[in-house]
Amino acid sequence: MVHGRFRRTLQGAETIDLFELVDSLKRRNVQLPMVIRFPDIIQNRMQELQNCFDAAIVRFGYEGAFQGVFPVKCNQDRRLLEDIVEYGRPIKFGLEAGSKPELLIAMSQLKNNDGAILVCNGYKDQEYIENALVARKLGINSIIVLEQMQELPLVLEASKRLDARPVIGVRAKLSTRHDGHWGETSGDRAKFGLSINEIVRVVKTLREHEMLDCLQLLHFHIGSQIPTISLIKEAMREGSHLYCELALMGAKMGFIDVGGGLGIDYDGSRSSSVASTNYTMQNYANDVVAAVVDACLLKGVRQPIISTESGRALASHQSVLVFDVLSANTFDEIDALQNFQILSKDSTDDGHVVLPEQFPAGDKPKPRKARHGRLENGAGIYLLRTFREVLETLDESNFQEAYHDAKQFKSEATALFKLGCLTLEQRAQADSLYQVICHEVLRFARETGEMADDAETLRRSFAAIYHVNLSVFRSVPDSWAISQVFPIMPIHRLDEEPAVQATLADLTCDSDGKIDHFPGYPNETGKVITVHELGENRPYYLGLFLAGTYQEVMGSSHNLFGTTNVVYVRARPKSPDKAPNGIQSKPNGKLIFHRGGYSIEHVVPGQTTDQVLRTVQHDAGDMMEDLRNIAEEAVAEGTLSLEEAQTLLHNLKRTMHSYTYLSS
Repeated sequence: MVHGRFRRTLQGAETIDLFELVDSLKRRNVQLPMVIRFPDIIQNRMQELQNCFDAAIVRFGYEGAFQGVFPVKCNQDRRLLEDIVEYGRPIKFGLEAGSKPELLIAMSQLKNNDGAILVCNGYKDQEYIENALVARKLGINSIIVLEQMQELPLVLEASKRLDARPVIGVRAKLSTRHDGHWGETSGDRAKFGLSINEIVRVVKTLREHEMLDCLQLLHFHIGSQIPTISLIKEAMREGSHLYCELALMGAKMGFIDVGGGLGIDYDGSRSSSVASTNYTMQNYANDVVAAVVDACLLKGVRQPIISTESGRALASHQSVLVFDVLSANTFDEIDALQNFQILSKDSTDDGHVVLPEQFPAGDKPKPRKARHGRLENGAGIYLLRTFREVLETLDESNFQEAYHDAKQFKSEATALFKLGCLTLEQRAQADSLYQVICHEVLRFARETGEMADDAETLRRSFAAIYHVNLSVFRSVPDSWAISQVFPIMPIHRLDEEPAVQATLADLTCDSDGKIDHFPGYPNETGKVITVHELGENRPYYLGLFLAGTYQEVMGSSHNLFGTTNVVYVRARPKSPDKAPNGIQSKPNGKLIFHRGGYSIEHVVPGQTTDQVLRTVQHDAGDMMEDLRNIAEEAVAEGTLSLEEAQTLLHNLKRTMHSYTYLSS
């Protein structure tokens, strides 16, 4: 059986079998669903970004340098941030904070990290600004970026009170904007940043206070997941000239922070679709550096340190959400035929039904005598008889007409049922007739190539529903909230051709708890995913990829499904075949190989039921005491035996301390 594999780099030879890894974790009592993090990937992505900018700097003869920063908001996970800071230490990679809690996280992570910058974004009050100024006294290179004019007086006052000389940046509202979901980030009506008039006022105010030398950074951001390189070029031209003008006005400029926006290819199309990019990381770096070089040379301004806030491009790839399929509802031809056979027995209509020839002769339903007499000559019987005639006469010459007739008769059957003129069995038979006819129509549509739009609609309507052990609202909220497309695929059985078209339904009691948009081709979003048929007593695991940013922290506890298990896995050289199983170490404790090619470094358990209940002010102890009292009353009344009550309480206690997802 072929399984999905993890590779730490595109060129790397060492791989980790994802299915075997999940199986190994389950044997360690780590339940699905789980998020598996691969820190090696983010190290590789950071190095790739640095290499791309280094290459662009050489190509264009750039006199400045590149220092990236990671936006903490993308993923606040402590171990992930520790890895980013550690990997980034040699290249002076910093952090960006957008709130007071994120500022404290960044300050603690960047201690003793010479050269790395801490970009302080977001709306600010006095406390935020004071903490950012204190960071400078602690040796952290914090830069306070003004988002609103109201923040400037607070900075001036706090710097005087704390006797701390600030380094200040301004966030500009560029006129350049893109049409994607995050396009509102820029433009005159943008939520963040200063207008051109306000930036000039900042310069004049700082000059009046003899603090113009404190203004050292320009920041702009035109939106996340920019699909086209032309927008990046346009924004960089505008931003680079704005930077130069600030320098020419006397500011001691030294940094240009071009924000985020470096996109990733969610759908694999390498196009300008909203779920992809029509450029590479190297294209991006080239255009950023080239624009700054051109503007600085034109206006005679010293070339600055370039920073980017590329969170999505760095951290999306480093985790995979693995979950299992619990059951399936299918609506294929075989199901339609079986339903028809069952519902045709004891039919209220005595007309003979001739099924299409592709069904085995032995499977054709036999005519039955009417069982119910109350509607024998009524509208319901007439409708069903006419409906059956559509099926009996359906062939290649009239399948389009048959489809439209079937839709009409199904609608009429529903209307008659609402009026009390159709029995439940008759309505079920009408639905079954409709399904059999539609599957025949689909067959003829495939053979003739006609009815393309209607055929696609039919295919979607007959897609299976795979019920998955997952909460969309907890683990992939962007799929629900903004129809974000994520690549999803099985992590095993990859040597078998998948033949089932399906949508995914989660555990929540909510109609929005589903995934019904998937990467399509070309440049489209597909409504179904092609998966394997479920095997009896065989687990079926799916992996959801590129969800390493935003999803976990934005997830909600809808239906009180808690956080998932998180596992940190690092690739290791495989041991020789005859080596003992497990991790082998040198005397100094340094790991040198692992039998499985990886090491499981951390397992962070997902929330249990009692932990989730506490988040909504329910105390597990009080609840158990209430339930115990109810059980005691039942014992006293004789409705429960003492043994039954004890078993009940034992099961309730076990549930209280168990994972919120289903056992598999």
